[in-house]
Amino acid sequence: MERQSSTRIQKTEEGLPLLAFLCKRFTYQSGDQWEDDIAAGRILLNGDLPASETRLSHGDRIEYRPAPAPEPPVDDNFSVVYEDHDLLVLNKSGNLPCHPAGRYFKHTLWHTLRFERNIEFISFINRLDRETSGLVLVAKNKNAARNCHDQIGCGAVSKYYQVLVEGRFALQKICAAGILVSASSSPIRKKLQFDPAPSDSSPPARGKTCKTVFERIKTTENVSLLSAIPASGRTHQIRATLCSIGYPVVGDKIYGVDDTIYLRFIRDRLTDSDWRRLRMPRQGLHASELRFLHPVRKTSLGFKAPMPEDMQRVIEKMP
Repeated sequence: MERQSSTRIQKTEEGLPLLAFLCKRFTYQSGDQWEDDIAAGRILLNGDLPASETRLSHGDRIEYRPAPAPEPPVDDNFSVVYEDHDLLVLNKSGNLPCHPAGRYFKHTLWHTLRFERNIEFISFINRLDRETSGLVLVAKNKNAARNCHDQIGCGAVSKYYQVLVEGRFALQKICAAGILVSASSSPIRKKLQFDPAPSDSSPPARGKTCKTVFERIKTTENVSLLSAIPASGRTHQIRATLCSIGYPVVGDKIYGVDDTIYLRFIRDRLTDSDWRRLRMPRQGLHASELRFLHPVRKTSLGFKAPMPEDMQRVIEKMP
């Protein structure tokens, strides 16, 4: 199966030149690379070959058919925690994308499930970042997917994380409620920042609301181990919140100790000093527990995944 993807132009994107849209929406390639793809006929606009400067209209369909290219290596280890006709619960490694995106297609959990386990319908209910380890819930049919997504939407799915952060976590427990907005001061375009909820509790004029409860498990002067319970399920919620309140996640290249580390990482230019500052090759975030109702039987299900060895090694170095 050759890789291809498509997207529809939203009202807010109307009028943008094609090249500008691609650079803004898909930051994993440079403008020159996108221009080369357009010239090579790998980009279709409503089924036709467009020019870079073509202005987009609401509802336009863009198809991308990238040239075959080597994908970055991943750790494709995962274990099946539970499986039946409707569901699959997996415990994945901390270097495995769930679904195709950016430079990853065959080196993804989706591709393995689809073409090695021959699962035809795959819906990730709780999508984990590539560098987040732990429990992933997969629905294997439309009815199960709809029910599980409804449970996520109404807060009926309980998700628990273990996370390593830089520094001594000052409080035993904190509930961080606020909004996630674009981190406009960061050179990383996709980075978000957490802003605390206003004291008057008025609805936010921008951003997406979020709430996470953090509790200290172990702390030293340099590193702390926390539990994290997100009441909402926003993209990068735990990592962005911790970064904004002064406790960046260990090993995190986007929300970590230095924005410039990520800029060097995407160019494959990390130094030995960078790796020492990160403490571990990936972000120290682990989806450790998941609780929800079975979409058909309506029985309560709960699963746990032990902390992986790479996080354990960091903890063992804590005094």
